[in-house]
Amino acid sequence: MSAGRVVAVRFALLSAVLLGAVAGRAVGPVAGGPLADLVVARLEVSARVAAAKFGSGKAVDDPDREQQELTSVRERARALGVDPVRAAAFFRDQISASKIVQRGLIARWTAHPGEAPGASPDLDVIRAELDVLTGRLLDQLLADRGPHTVAPSVLDRLDNLRRVALRTALRSVT
Repeated sequence: MSAGRVVAVRFALLSAVLLGAVAGRAVGPVAGGPLADLVVARLEVSARVAAAKFGSGKAVDDPDREQQELTSVRERARALGVDPVRAAAFFRDQISASKIVQRGLIARWTAHPGEAPGASPDLDVIRAELDVLTGRLLDQLLADRGPHTVAPSVLDRLDNLRRVALRTALRSVT
């Protein structure tokens, strides 16, 4: 099989999985531990962020918003007793991982418009969901201070795009 064909097949599989998440079908919990489960859940939300940005034409990168989020994370971490520097590093990784998913999906939908989501989700609603996940992730960082590894069974259940994103999301805690 040619390299181009392999890439096309991988993108088709990726789209099927990710479009299921965009359509609201949950992927379900994974066996990587509480922190990894929450990170995977956040990556699923990132797929909906991609759909919202694709539908509205908004850019993936939003440095001002990212700085606001990191400032908020530091403040929330301090209030919870989590090291704010560690929390900011972890959430910087979450933002990077989200961008991996967003860019991958937007590139796919741009190349294959027929596979793009039909409806554009409300980004404000999605951001509220991310805010809840942020609180849960901070709670988990407080409760579970050791290094976090991802079970091979978790990686086996994810497509290549999400595997890369997951590794990025966990790099500061593994």
